[in-house]
Amino acid sequence: MSKVTLRKKAISGGRHSLYLDIYPPIPNPATGKLQRKYYLKIAVYTRPKNILEKDHNKETLSLGEYIRAKRQLDVQNRRFDFLSDSKLKSNFIDFFEEEALKRDGNANWRMSVNYFKEFAGEVFPFTHLNETFCEEYADFLLSSPGIGRAQRKIKTNTAVSYFAKFKSTLKEAYKKRYLPVDLGRIVDSITPEDTHREFLFMHELQNMASAHCDSIIIKKAGLFSAMTGFRYSDVQTLLWKEIQGCEGNYYILYSQQKTDSAEYYPVSDQTVQLLGPPGDPNSRVFEGLKYDHVVKELKKWLSNAGVEKHFTFHGFRHTFATLQLSAGTSIYTVSKLLGHKNIQTTEIYAKVVDSLKKEASEKIKLSVFNIGESINSIQFRES
Repeated sequence: MSKVTLRKKAISGGRHSLYLDIYPPIPNPATGKLQRKYYLKIAVYTRPKNILEKDHNKETLSLGEYIRAKRQLDVQNRRFDFLSDSKLKSNFIDFFEEEALKRDGNANWRMSVNYFKEFAGEVFPFTHLNETFCEEYADFLLSSPGIGRAQRKIKTNTAVSYFAKFKSTLKEAYKKRYLPVDLGRIVDSITPEDTHREFLFMHELQNMASAHCDSIIIKKAGLFSAMTGFRYSDVQTLLWKEIQGCEGNYYILYSQQKTDSAEYYPVSDQTVQLLGPPGDPNSRVFEGLKYDHVVKELKKWLSNAGVEKHFTFHGFRHTFATLQLSAGTSIYTVSKLLGHKNIQTTEIYAKVVDSLKKEASEKIKLSVFNIGESINSIQFRES
């Protein structure tokens, strides 16, 4: 039986790259050649200089060991697809269109593909698919204008149908090992009542900030998203050189992955302080942040904070939008900060805030059986 061992290799910048050593070697399904080394594309500092670098090493090694254990199981079950990146790097759009063609060009399936293209573009690798992205696509279907000439928003039941076909495609992709995770099963379906997006109240966010999280990187990333509204994909790829300015005037210059546009984004001093000492300009701010690691650690962090909600990383973005609107920030400003192309996408948060105001208004009640009668009685006695 092959054994999978986590090893290090010295690279530039005073770091060591992590890789898996598989012995005896196993065949690469793409080339047919025997392969022994599998690089994880993550690295640790050779001689960590501060507590931040030490924490990075601890978390990265923990992630490496987690991947090693998964690959050991794959090897034992003779699943060698992970050696080939060709499937994961292939275009999900092509796969989606093939699934639609299997239904003899069914109009609903064809429109489902068209809406996904409108959201994600013509080329979208399987590697970009995760739970957060799927939630954002559900938001898009529920709130964005139509793609026809009339530009009318599609009905909720239509969104339910299109998203169901997307989920069906995800399940098929998992069966054929294009995806390492069964997203089609994990992601919640859209229901006709599904207009609420989970968020944290201010006191819950404060509890999250005070609570222990096993991963400092995940804790910083989550709080950063709640304070900026950044998507997971933009948090994960943020570079130190993109954080510019000085105290009282910090801002981020970055290219938003989803819209592929350059953004100038003001951030508070506290947000920058949260990140700690800056690293190498070309290195990632949240180096080693991995989505499967986030899913596991976030549940424990929420529990430690006493927050009992079905909450994913995307909820931090919902939290930012809801708290901003609740604090009186205009919907146009919030829409701009979130990078929404259409104000309709932002209105889903305004509805949440309106419902909270309505709920608050119902909390003040007088313990009088007939208020009108009582007031008339008071007026009579005064006269």
